[in-house]
Amino acid sequence: MYGGPIRVEGGIRARSQRGSIGSTWWSRRFIDILERVCDKGRLSRGRAYARRGQVLSIELSPGEVRAAVQGSRRDPYEVVIRIEAYAESRWAIIEESIARQAVYRAKLLAGEMPPEIEELFAALGIDLFPRDLDMDCSCPDWGFPCKHLSAVLYLLAESFDDDPFLVLAWRGRTREQLLGSLADVAGGHPTRVEDVPFADRLADFYAPGATAHRPERRPTTDAPDLLLRVFPPPGDLARALTPAYQELSGP
Repeated sequence: MYGGPIRVEGGIRARSQRGSIGSTWWSRRFIDILERVCDKGRLSRGRAYARRGQVLSIELSPGEVRAAVQGSRRDPYEVVIRIEAYAESRWAIIEESIARQAVYRAKLLAGEMPPEIEELFAALGIDLFPRDLDMDCSCPDWGFPCKHLSAVLYLLAESFDDDPFLVLAWRGRTREQLLGSLADVAGGHPTRVEDVPFADRLADFYAPGATAHRPERRPTTDAPDLLLRVFPPPGDLARALTPAYQELSGP
């Protein structure tokens, strides 16, 4: 007889305890795909698992997410979710297309995902968000996806809220790689951005017993620095133009 999952102390718990999960357009886009193709009953139970903190760990790498979920049995279930990670040749085309759009570059440098970027991917004949997910869980549930997979998918969507670059990292491009390449394509120097491992971001993003209150947003890039990165001047003019950029961005 089913007695419910074994209670977990210190698991990864969704911040959203009621209503929908996901607040930004990119996380909602991911959730909409799931809710359109997956069994609603198991998705509902997956949300309950995510909110109870039944997910023990999540590791994201190019093309793959691995997680452990505590169910009703003693040993946690192993979850794997795979999508296509794009090759270097394809990313070179993507980055060149993004670099042509100054507004896209500016938003990405500020830590935002421009809504138009999905259309840019589509125009190149590729998907930003996966249409199909290759998913496996070690549980005996015949449903697809099972509640354990669903819980991990919902937590992924919530993590996309504060770090849209995880969507791109899953496709094979880290934040540091993308922004560095965009600076190169635009004719500037590679942008130095700290590439924090997903596991470390997740540790900061979630906390045991987390509430629906959202953590403080990371500060966006200072305006003068952003101008220099989006419109890099040639040669050694950056040092000379910095005071002018600062004056333009002042009150």
